[in-house]
Formats: sequence, structure tokens, C-alpha cells
Amino acid sequence: MTGLNRRVFLQSLVAAAAVPAIPGALSQAVAMSRPPRAQYNGPWAQVPKILSAIKLPSIPARDFNLKEFGATGEGEDASAFFAAAIEASRKAGGGRVVVPAGKYRTGPIHLVSNTELHVAEGAEVHFIPEPERYLPAVKTRWEGMEMMGYSPLIYAHKAENVALTGKGLIDGGADCDTWWPWKGANTKCDNSSNEGDTQHAARAKLMEEMEAGVPVADRHYAEESFLRPPLVQFYECKNVLIEGVTLENSPFWVIHPVLCEGVTVRGVTTRSHGPNSDGCDPESCKNVLIEDCLFDNGDDCIAIKSGRNADGRRVNVPTENVVVRNCQMRDGHGGLVLGSEISGGVRNVFLEDCVMSSPHLERGLRIKTNAMRGGNIHDIYVRNLTIGQVKDVIVINFFYEEGDKGDFDPNVYNIQVENLVCKQANRAFQIRGFERAPIRGLQISNSRIDQAGSLGVIEEVTGLTVNNVTINGQAFKPG
Repeated sequence: MTGLNRRVFLQSLVAAAAVPAIPGALSQAVAMSRPPRAQYNGPWAQVPKILSAIKLPSIPARDFNLKEFGATGEGEDASAFFAAAIEASRKAGGGRVVVPAGKYRTGPIHLVSNTELHVAEGAEVHFIPEPERYLPAVKTRWEGMEMMGYSPLIYAHKAENVALTGKGLIDGGADCDTWWPWKGANTKCDNSSNEGDTQHAARAKLMEEMEAGVPVADRHYAEESFLRPPLVQFYECKNVLIEGVTLENSPFWVIHPVLCEGVTVRGVTTRSHGPNSDGCDPESCKNVLIEDCLFDNGDDCIAIKSGRNADGRRVNVPTENVVVRNCQMRDGHGGLVLGSEISGGVRNVFLEDCVMSSPHLERGLRIKTNAMRGGNIHDIYVRNLTIGQVKDVIVINFFYEEGDKGDFDPNVYNIQVENLVCKQANRAFQIRGFERAPIRGLQISNSRIDQAGSLGVIEEVTGLTVNNVTINGQAFKPG
């Protein structure tokens, strides 16, 4: 259907009978309802090309076992041993720093080119939650703004061929006594408040300096600023691999590649339920594969980003050519999310064969932006998505946070969703564009929502195409 230029409020359809809750893991019957994988033709023909452009890191075949540098794996502070092993790898031209079974406490770990940090099965790396250890400040990007801030817990800058692998556990050490209270009042920590040591003042000042064009080197936001670091951040890197590890209790976002080219995130579990505990946030990255992962988070599971407001437009690097497949999403604010730091744009995103479900999953697919962030967001393709329980199925919102208060209208077009099956939702749609800048070319086909409390809202969309879509057992015909 085309020509939805006016505001359209869809009628509510409440299920006649109570709907039983579906647990986070989908039943076999639901999982089996997914259609077989389609062929890579049409727009999807780009997927093999993207995958062929992604290069795994080339790591020299030599190992640097942490115990050979003095570590015992008995819970000691192993910071010096990590640093020594990584330095030995650097001097040798690269290799694999092996963390054998055992328990290791440490401060920040800075990786270098041609080096893999391998956390073996049975190994536990626990980061020490003492902020002074994450100094001196490094160049980082925080909520889409560049600054000099606390070091991410695992960090690499301008490295090529860098990896984090293994079946071990990496614990960021954050909880409601350390790191998370800096958020201020939040739903994760009942004892936190808006008073005292919180991020609010520094966050506001950083936004002011960003808009004023203060050079990044002069934006000092480490000690006493209370801006929490991410658990893993690879910044301006090439050929990145994160595989197999379990990542828990992050101070902030869990996996955050920034300005990277060639990123593979495979077989990873992120389990962090603190404030802003996004699972994986590729930001201003090119050629990204996220596959076979489990996301169980306190915020978005996957959030594709490209910088906030003036910084996003100044750097002006979109995230593009992203493939997400065979992933599971449980708790989170959203399963696949684009935004909200999206001023540099996002394009060519392909999600297929994923499963989402949780009583605490708020949205299945979500695009969030506003008139201050703007962004060119287009060519987003989703297919073969199974959702068990979710609050909202599809959300495209131009009124996120600041809403219609800026001069940078979002440009969102060509969003295609096919073969989506949802068992239970509170609301099918929350889709709101601007009258002056409507969402264009939203296509939904061969999909069904078995039980929805309401259809929700579609507002300011042109080129809405619906084909073979049912909601509550009835053909969906927007009008």
C-alpha cells in the first residue's frame, strides 16, 4: 500500500483469551516454524560479496603462555604478566597470548597488531573494578562522541590483525557497587541515585564541547568524570576477530568496534544486565559479520551505530555492509537495533535466521533517531526471523529522546522484512516518521504475528507495502 502521508492510528485488537508466557528459549515447535533459508539473490546477492571482503586476522603461529611470564592462575593480580606477554608478542612480530585454565585478576589489557588474546576453556579473566587502573586516558568514543577517557577493559587502537578468542570467561567486574552506579538513577540498581558520583555533569559538558567543535585531544573525560568504559573496544582497527568467549558484567557497552574494517564476531555470549549493557555495537564500521552468538543484555542486543550529532557528521563514516545471522537474543531493549547514535548513517544491513524471545525483550526490530541525530539509514533487509515473546515487533521512531528539536531530519528508506514469525507481542508496530520527512519504502511480506495485544501505530510512511501478512489470524490491511 502506498501514500500513507497522513497520521494513521490503527485500531486495538486485544486477544480474547489470556496468552501464556513463553520462556526465553523458544520451544522446538516455534523454532521449527522458520522457513528454510532463501537463496542469495536479489538484494541478498550482496551478502556473499560482503563475506568475501571480510578477512580474518593473520596471526603468527607462536604462543606466549601467561604462566611462562609468572602468572599462577590462582586469583592473583596478573596485570604485569598480561603486559609482558603482549609486549613479547609485539617484539616477536605477533602471536597468540594464551590464558590457560585458572583465575586471573587484571587491569586493562591493550592488544597490538598481529596478536590474539586466547582465553582457554576453564580460564577466567576478572577485571579489577578500580577506576584509577584504567588511566592514563585513551582516545575512545562514548555514546557516539569522541573523547579522551578511561581505557576500555580490552582495547586496541590502530591495530591490524587482532583477535580475542577462546571458550573462557571474561568478567568486567561491574555491579551495583562498582561502575554501574555512575549511570545515576537506573532500573538496574535500586540503590543508585542522581546525586553524587554520576555521569550527568560530564555527559552534558561533553555534548557541549562536541557541538562547539572542541578538538578531541582537548576533551578530557577520564578521572572524576564518571563515564564508564566498555568491556571490549577495538578502535580504528583492521581484520578483527572476537570468537567463542563469554563476556559478563560490563561497565558499559560490551563489544564496541569503532571505525574498524573487517570485523567478525562469532560464537560469543554476552551476558550483562547493567545499565547500557548493549551486547555488540559496531560503530562506523565496514564489512561486519555477527553470527552464532547469544545476547542476553540489560540494553540493546545488537545496536548498529555511526556517531552522535556533530561528531557523527564531522567524522562522517557510516556503518555499512553488516551481516547478522544465526543469533539468539533474549533480554534486551531491542534485538536488532539501528541507532540511536546514527548521524553518520547506516546502510546495507542483512539479518537472517535469528531467534528472539524473552518476557524482558522490549523490541524485535528497531530504528531510533531524531531531528538532532538525523542519518541516512537505508537498505536494511531482514528475513527468517522467529520471535517468541516481545513487547513491540517493529519500531521505527524519529522521536527518540530529543525528538523533533533539530535541523537534521532522518532519511530512512528501503526497509524490507520477510518471513517474520512472532508468537506473542504486546503491540505489532510503533512506526513514526516526520510529516516533512516520512519513512519511505517499508515492505513487510510473508509474515505473521499470532497474538498481538494491539496493532499499534503507523505514522508518516510513504510506500508501505504489505503482502501476505496476518495479525491475530486476520489479514493485515493498513488503511
